[in-house]
Amino acid sequence: MSALTDKSLGTLELPRVLELLAGFAVSEEAKERCLALRPAVSAGEAAARLERTSAARAMLEQRGAPALTGVKPVGAALSRAGLGGVLNTRELLDIAATLRAARTVGAYASGDKRGGASSADGGAGALSGLFRRLSGNKRLEDRITGCILGEEEISDHASAELAAIRRRIRLTSSKIRETLNKFISSHGKYLQDALITQRGGRFVIPVKAEHKNDVPGMLHDVSSSGATLFIEPAAVVQADNELRELEAKERREIERILAELSVECDASGDAILEDYNALVAIDAVFARGKLSSDMNAAAPLLNSRGVTDLRLARHPLLPKGTVVPVSLWLGKGFDTLVITGPNTGGKTVTLKTLGLLTLMAACGLHIPAAEGSETAFAAAVYADIGDEQSIAQSLSTFSSHMRNIVAVLAEAEAGSLVLFDELGAGTDPVEGAALAVAIIEAARAQGCRVAATTHYAELKTYAMSVEGVENASCEFDVETLRPTYRLLIGVPGRSNAFAISQRLGLPEHIIGAAKQRVGVRDAAFEDILAKLEAGRIALENDRAEAEAARRQAEEDKRKTGELRARTEREFEKAADSARAEARLILNQARAAAEEAARDIIKAKQSASASELAETRRKLNEAERQSAAGEPAPSPAPEEALFDKPPAPGTEVLLAATNTRAVVLGEPDKSGMIPLQAGIMKVMAPLNGLRRCEPKKDKKQKGGSVSVDRAAEPVSLEVDLRGQPADDGVLLMERFIDDAVMRRLETVTVIHGKGTGALRAAVHTALKKNKSVKTYRLGKYGEGETGVTVVTLR
Repeated sequence: MSALTDKSLGTLELPRVLELLAGFAVSEEAKERCLALRPAVSAGEAAARLERTSAARAMLEQRGAPALTGVKPVGAALSRAGLGGVLNTRELLDIAATLRAARTVGAYASGDKRGGASSADGGAGALSGLFRRLSGNKRLEDRITGCILGEEEISDHASAELAAIRRRIRLTSSKIRETLNKFISSHGKYLQDALITQRGGRFVIPVKAEHKNDVPGMLHDVSSSGATLFIEPAAVVQADNELRELEAKERREIERILAELSVECDASGDAILEDYNALVAIDAVFARGKLSSDMNAAAPLLNSRGVTDLRLARHPLLPKGTVVPVSLWLGKGFDTLVITGPNTGGKTVTLKTLGLLTLMAACGLHIPAAEGSETAFAAAVYADIGDEQSIAQSLSTFSSHMRNIVAVLAEAEAGSLVLFDELGAGTDPVEGAALAVAIIEAARAQGCRVAATTHYAELKTYAMSVEGVENASCEFDVETLRPTYRLLIGVPGRSNAFAISQRLGLPEHIIGAAKQRVGVRDAAFEDILAKLEAGRIALENDRAEAEAARRQAEEDKRKTGELRARTEREFEKAADSARAEARLILNQARAAAEEAARDIIKAKQSASASELAETRRKLNEAERQSAAGEPAPSPAPEEALFDKPPAPGTEVLLAATNTRAVVLGEPDKSGMIPLQAGIMKVMAPLNGLRRCEPKKDKKQKGGSVSVDRAAEPVSLEVDLRGQPADDGVLLMERFIDDAVMRRLETVTVIHGKGTGALRAAVHTALKKNKSVKTYRLGKYGEGETGVTVVTLR
């Protein structure tokens, strides 16, 4: 990267974005790498960086950030270990922390929350290569952390020898203190204080100066006043010497342990260094993902076609709440954009946004723009923006700009993006405009894409008349005297000097005189621009109306769809209601059939054959009418009707089938009353019910109820579920004999589905029973394969 392109990076404020990026990194080296990030040298490299950034952001959203704390530089320590040096506790702990980070980040990548190693990439995508570089070394990690408890503390368990030495040190120290305590107890009058202290690592007691000859031992120190002598009594000198020897052994053993750990680190040095480098790279990539999330940025579509299409792009260094998004494109139909408009209208910000977002994409950073935005990979980005006049170098504004432009034209090549701010300003307008056009043409001839801001009307005309060059303007609201910061591509901008001056109170005669001094050609051009602006506003209004009409049409379509769906639901509901009514009629027919069967059984003792045939005929007729939905004749008098719903427990007569039923509850919302008719539960309207006389029971003497067993109705079904096969068959045969005696034609045997053993035994017995005419399994609504319907002879 040349000095000129590096200068352009500063002009476009890429270093400030990189400072934001570094703030999201964890390790110091990752922060340094973020600050040193530069645009990729090829489109392929930039695309790979963007892919890794996208993968990092996806993992952040799904799993959170990986644990990268504790990653410290280990290169210098490993180099020293390789030369045979002994690493100190801090260096060894840093290596252990790096190994732990490698292990936990590897587990994070594989999705293993337990922290175990895994070979799967765990959905890491473009980052799987980085994660695969991590190997970790849990044995060495545990070895270091097991030996070193802290920067100043070695564990007793670091070696058996160290544990033995420290045990002896504790015993010796205890023995010395015990001896000194006895000495203090017996010679307290010679002591300044009854305490044990140390001088030079040896145990001493404070003796009064006048009694120095009364306490035999070694003098180690004297107080500043001279009144106290710190003497090591002769009784503990030998033990103290032994203690010093043990402490020396402890230091040598610790040195040996550190040397041993250093050798082990050196043996795995390449793998540890690879883990560290991979962790730093992962840290830097995840910093890019965090920055993307913080900016609410998106991955741009990178291309080598020279097409840039930024949708709702925001300058990343402007406050999110105040920046106005701008949409612009370059390379689609034109390779040069000339931006005009009043000062403070946003021209320079637009230029910087274009350049900065192009650089960010080349660095592998997501850009603060809408999804689907495209950026062209630029071989280099050159920017001449800002006033760089220098008194020391005798450079005016024009000279400083021209020096930059000369350097840019000398260095730029095909595929470069060149940005000029206020091109040709600072000199004679006529000459400046001519120079501006010539400079743009020279840059285009070199294959560069160009964006330039200007106030010169000549450049507006140039953009309107030359193919591949397009006008753009920053919109300005004359009514409020404020820029809207909207970029309008295809529309040249107006200076609006007269309108702004008039709004600010400049007298009309001064404005009129100024207009007269404007050349006819310039005035005509401004009139054309005014008409174009009016036409643009009209088109925008028409577009807004068309968009409103489109939205209204979509809303009407949505409402029509909802109405259709609601109609279909109501139709289906009506169909369900019809089906339910049909089921009610069938249920009533079945209830009537059961009631008639019971009447037949009661009358069988006295009824003649003709009467029985007549009863059956009536039953069949009632069943046919109910199935066909025909109302049964109801000859009941008017007083038999109910004027209000009967109370639960009331016995009523179903008019449709002339069947007795008992009211179970209150009517539902539709007015249907729940009833129990025999074994069936049915629903009927109030006008379908009639009053009936309660049944009379015969009573024995003493008031107890007596039932005539001869007149007791037999059930039309027998339930064998839960019976063994033999017992079930015997119970069924008794039931069939009873049914034959009572002249029943059809009965039902309930045997359940289960394993089928009981059903098979039932069918075998039915085949042999001479009273059975036919039998079949139940149909839908009858119990299906769980019952057998038997027709008797």
